[in-house]
Amino acid sequence: MPDTIAYPQVCQLLQAAVGQIRANHELLSRLDSAVGDGDHGTTILRTMEAVAKAIADNPGNDLKALLAKIAWDVMDSDGGSTGPLLGSWFMGMSDAVADQTELDCAALVAMLAGGIHKLAKQSRAGLGDKTMMDAFLPALDALQAAAPAGDIRSALQQAAAAAATGAEATKEFRAKFGRARNLGERVIGHLDPGAVSVSLIFKGFSEALGSTPAPSPT
Repeated sequence: MPDTIAYPQVCQLLQAAVGQIRANHELLSRLDSAVGDGDHGTTILRTMEAVAKAIADNPGNDLKALLAKIAWDVMDSDGGSTGPLLGSWFMGMSDAVADQTELDCAALVAMLAGGIHKLAKQSRAGLGDKTMMDAFLPALDALQAAAPAGDIRSALQQAAAAAATGAEATKEFRAKFGRARNLGERVIGHLDPGAVSVSLIFKGFSEALGSTPAPSPT
């Protein structure tokens, strides 16, 4: 199991997350058709393709610069509300990684946590609001609980499982943000597509380093 990861492995994590969205974007649009405009799969795919392009266009070893480039490209990707939100996540990760070239488990968790904290300020949503934060925040809790053990693979697996559980829980919530909030109780019984997208991103992370496949969101 890797004790540290560097630029190539971080790219590997991100590319695996892109792969999950590519494979599931049609599902995400179907989920969104029940609670939104039905285009979330298209917009999150456009956002994650911007991630893939930034990686391809910026070979090197400067994690901070890469994550900042991804952030700006994602915000410019015409990804609807998803672009600015995920852009803030990547910018927060860029700020948190500073000038590090190798990340142990604690540093990787700090990087991801920095992104989630910045996103939380941008989103203003919390647990139970039927948004992507219902997957991000449980993933953050799992990462921080796992960090002291120092096992990167295990931490990412635990985060993916927590994100999937959080996404599944959105089925029981009413929405407090976006178009879905106007539908009242009609959204109960439907998964939030943003939360499912986040669970897929963490699923990609968890599988990128050769770990046992994480559970797929239902």
